Amino acid sequence: MQYRRFGKTNLNLSLFSLGTMRCLASPQLFVSTIKKALALGINHLETARGYGKSEEYLGLALRSGLPVARENLYLTTKLPPTSDRALMTQWIDESLARLQLDYIDCLAIHGINTQEHLESVTQGCIEAIHQAQHQGKIRHLGFSTHGPLDLILAAIESDLFEFVNLHYYYFWQRNQPAIALAKKKDLGVFIISPGDKGGRLYTPPTTLAELCQPFSPIELTYRFLTSDRRITTLSVGAAHPDELLFLQRANNENQVDWADPLTLEEKKKLEVLEKHLEQSLNSDQCRQCYQCLPCPESINIPEILRLRNLAVAYDMKDYGQYRYRMLENAGHWFPGTKGDRCTECGECLPRCPQNLDIPRLLQDTHQLLNGAPRRRLWE
Repeated sequence: MQYRRFGKTNLNLSLFSLGTMRCLASPQLFVSTIKKALALGINHLETARGYGKSEEYLGLALRSGLPVARENLYLTTKLPPTSDRALMTQWIDESLARLQLDYIDCLAIHGINTQEHLESVTQGCIEAIHQAQHQGKIRHLGFSTHGPLDLILAAIESDLFEFVNLHYYYFWQRNQPAIALAKKKDLGVFIISPGDKGGRLYTPPTTLAELCQPFSPIELTYRFLTSDRRITTLSVGAAHPDELLFLQRANNENQVDWADPLTLEEKKKLEVLEKHLEQSLNSDQCRQCYQCLPCPESINIPEILRLRNLAVAYDMKDYGQYRYRMLENAGHWFPGTKGDRCTECGECLPRCPQNLDIPRLLQDTHQLLNGAPRRRLWE
């Protein structure tokens, strides 16, 4: 396992972190997943107040004894943004109690997804957090975000934070400018859920798996991230220990040096993916310029067409349905309305440099991916 400096926190975190949102079936499963992660060299565990019993289970695991000393184990928990300073103080104390800890290495404000969220921190609870830091309860402050790029850049520019948890994947590179600004500001960069939100890569479709051979899709797309020295760590949100076996195989077989630059073979394979995308979609390919926005019906046009790109080119229909069904059901975590809301007003058409027939593509995507609505995983 390789380790990297987590920006100005100066913590040396493992290149992979264990996110604990998905291993909540039982305390026993939770503990076994953590022990497997630690055995593979992972030294950073991430939880959140909003992840069901995750904090409680982690506290039980810590109390029962783990094969790593506390001073060599780094823990992040996340609390929602609030303008209520007293409430933030209460939440910090409650997290410490559930975790059965005297201090938390890293506190992330969970979901700075709107301008109001950012203001509730900068003009509200930040004093309570600073007080907790002064008292030794919190050592480092960062934020997680599912928000738009301009908001992420504003949060980084506020200079309040030492690290950022954000989405950035091979199949979605919109936040590349935020990665660059974080590097300039010396913030640690923690990539959220690249195996799940990055494409449901634990169970890839046959088309994608064949295109990536001899690599697995998860290995190749993880290498796209780990080869980028601006990125500190990736969240591996394993639901059980077996989902960490790809790391064990890589370690045992000495096949992957995760931190090295991309090899020529890996670069060529990524070029194969790009070429296949273009050939599969032809003139219907959305190139993610975002110039079609804003939509008067609040349709998340670029994201919907991105999901169509992936479903058509790589048969990533299961992933596309997983994400598409969250629209209109996840609030600010995944904003925007579905494609069937299109009124064919035509406002987006002259703004599209590819001259896409956006209303037709939106309706096509809705028919392809719509189904029963999804809620946030911990709900």
